[in-house]
Amino acid sequence: MAQARARTLEDRMTEPTPTAAGAAPAPAEKQDFIRQIVRQDIASGKHDAIRTRFPPEPNGYLHIGHAKAICLDFGIAEEFGGRCNLRFDDTNPAKEDPEFVQAIQDDVRWLGFDWASLRHASDYFAVFYLAAEKLIRQGDAFVCDLSAEEVREYRGSLTEPGRDSPYRNRGVEENLDLFRRMRAGEFDDGARTLRAKIDMSSGNINLRDPALYRIKKVPHQNTGDAWPIYPMYDIAHALGDAIEGITHSLCTLEFEDHRPLYDWCVDKVDLAGNPELLAPLAAKDLPIEAAKPRQIEFSRLNINYTVMSKRKLTQLVAEGLVDGWDDPRMYTLQGLRRRGYTPGALRLFVDRVGISKQNSMIDFSVLEGALREDLDARAPRRMAVVAPLKMVLTNLPDGHEEVLRFPNHPKDESFGERELPFSRELWIERDDFAEVPPKGWKRLVPGGEVRLRGAGIVRCDEVVKDADGDVVELRATLDPESRPGMDGANRKVKGTIHWVGAARAVEAELRLYDRLFSVPDPDDESGGLTYRDHINPDSRVSVRGYLEPAAADAAPEHAFQFERLGYFVADRRDHRADAPVFNRSVTLRDTWAARA
Repeated sequence: MAQARARTLEDRMTEPTPTAAGAAPAPAEKQDFIRQIVRQDIASGKHDAIRTRFPPEPNGYLHIGHAKAICLDFGIAEEFGGRCNLRFDDTNPAKEDPEFVQAIQDDVRWLGFDWASLRHASDYFAVFYLAAEKLIRQGDAFVCDLSAEEVREYRGSLTEPGRDSPYRNRGVEENLDLFRRMRAGEFDDGARTLRAKIDMSSGNINLRDPALYRIKKVPHQNTGDAWPIYPMYDIAHALGDAIEGITHSLCTLEFEDHRPLYDWCVDKVDLAGNPELLAPLAAKDLPIEAAKPRQIEFSRLNINYTVMSKRKLTQLVAEGLVDGWDDPRMYTLQGLRRRGYTPGALRLFVDRVGISKQNSMIDFSVLEGALREDLDARAPRRMAVVAPLKMVLTNLPDGHEEVLRFPNHPKDESFGERELPFSRELWIERDDFAEVPPKGWKRLVPGGEVRLRGAGIVRCDEVVKDADGDVVELRATLDPESRPGMDGANRKVKGTIHWVGAARAVEAELRLYDRLFSVPDPDDESGGLTYRDHINPDSRVSVRGYLEPAAADAAPEHAFQFERLGYFVADRRDHRADAPVFNRSVTLRDTWAARA
């Protein structure tokens, strides 16, 4: 039975990562280029308050790359006393699902953030429509009858300018009539689009009369069948920011070439100067603070041994290559959480990666190192055996049982102690015994001695084998004068091994997770292979092992260091006290460095 502690395990898993001395350090002021811009804007009086937003599309689960954006968007707002909205840019209902909406909200809260206001691009569909009509009246938009393939042909290339659509010079009244008929559902999907009228010779292809609206007769999760047309992402994103008064619209670098279009939409519509366009929002009880936002781009998070493409993540799930979106091998936030990654570890990782304008590849070991550092401070210690080999202490009487006391954390006395049952029969790791030891071996051999963690020194006297010649049992002698605190405990022996008392051991399923991919760049298809061919066959190995009782009693999502084995977490879906299931979150040391 574990002794009561001053703080619960839930408390420890959500507290800031302590230093070795046990006190949380004061956070250093971050100096990345975005925060420097924000400080300058505040100092100049440009903004009376900082407003950011995290704007995911609800067409899949968030992955670790989104953790960087979440920490930046919400972190900036927190640090400068501002507000951050969570806004679902739900402009493509064919690929969106309420399941994703709920998971995204769970992920944001799990990382330790909350939003000032929950928004949806669909909240603003009526505003976007009025804005589109305004663009038509100004001569800045037209209805185009070209097919998608024809639009690509007219667009040109990086070295050749595009050609004007034959429908570009339609009059304002004809465009308004056609757009309103699109709105009424008169035309088939793909028959017409509303396009911006900008510059078909622009060096930036995004400005070559991009589509602003398309016909898509698909029910929307929020608006039902009300809209047979939907705004394109570029206009919805820009005007959504403007409606909410976002001061700093933070995006990854792939949106840098879209920034001129973003600014074009904001400037041409000018919501702040045309408040009548916001009239449809009056009944929605949403605070509206229309202003001109500024888009700022930063480098996305790239980590080797992973794929970040939503399309590929979806394929992994759909093709049964993983066990769902929250498979602990997946790099979705749901998967990482189930694997045993903590909010503190991911925030520490994001801090270490930093914010810059330069795309780079982060080594996976940096992510694992952040988790080890976080869990080293907050995870209690337990003993478990993943490859059991029975050891019988022959000099103890049959049925011998006693209780030993162990600290829950070797570096923090505030974790208290626990009771650990010790018996005549023990389980030890099969890998801790070798009949023919390799060079440098420091564990158990026939006739050799090792220290049983916290219990004394044992000598292996006999090796028992089955009919196939496999070792099934060790018979050993415990030195009664070598218990901790006795003079005999000072006797030097080469190694120390862990154990679990067989009499009270709890059998458990232990899932030994590792990296999903076996090569640093699974996206590399140069050899005719795809990421599917690079799945690590050892990324999930399930074994039956034994735990000390204080580990089995843990609630789901409680993490431990299983001594000498790694950090493990009670599975949030499958774990029960009477049928424990633990996932290995990370090994104690980097086992991949030597493979590179």
